Amino acid sequence: MEAGGDNIPLGNRSQSLSNDRLTESTVFSLSQSESLWTTESARSTWEIYQYPISLLAVGGAVFICGFIVSGLYFAQVSKMATNILGPALLSIGLMVLVVGLVLVPITKENLKPPMKRPFSYYRAPSFNL
Repeated sequence: MEAGGDNIPLGNRSQSLSNDRLTESTVFSLSQSESLWTTESARSTWEIYQYPISLLAVGGAVFICGFIVSGLYFAQVSKMATNILGPALLSIGLMVLVVGLVLVPITKENLKPPMKRPFSYYRAPSFNL
């Protein structure tokens, strides 16, 4: 170990021939870097809400297809395929649509920073004798 303490050895690496060392100022500057800790602020609204919006679109499309196929059944256009396919598309589309609707507020809640509470609350000592 060096007496100055300016360089901190990271250890010998078998794949590289050079000896890797970091200075204390480099370690401090890396730990204070904004890009390491704040990745959420660079995301766009589409990247954040992409999954719920996709579920809403797919669920709505399947629900509308089920509505149309069920309408064909009641119009007696084709009873063979629409007998089972209509209600199945209606129920699956409605389930996916509701899951997408529920995920929007959950995603909003997850974007909020967590509440910061004090490390400990001061409580006056009480002695019960």
